[in-house]
Amino acid sequence: MSTKILLIEDNEQNRYLVTFLLGKHGYEVISAFDGPAGIEVADRVRPQLILLDIQLPMMDGYTVARELRKNPSLQNIPIIAVTSYAMSGDREKTIDAGCNGYIEKPINPDTFVSEVKKFLK
Repeated sequence: MSTKILLIEDNEQNRYLVTFLLGKHGYEVISAFDGPAGIEVADRVRPQLILLDIQLPMMDGYTVARELRKNPSLQNIPIIAVTSYAMSGDREKTIDAGCNGYIEKPINPDTFVSEVKKFLK
């Protein structure tokens, strides 16, 4: 059984790149294009990891992370913010919202998979 990773990302190029990189290493990537869809998919699929963009339409990633953490069946799933927000305090803001980690965009294709692996049990 392959490891399921939920990617909540609205940018098609970013979805393609992340899916390609992780798929090449045997991970099953399930995508959602916005926050509400991501919350629904997470509850239905129960992935082993959630990669979460912060700049999303309809509901920002901070709100998505807080909503995911309210669901007892999702509380132990690591949530990693994958975001271009790289100003002072942005990392702390993602952690305060319920994320377990933070990867800056643009992602580095050479190191991205190893960064993701750190958060998988």
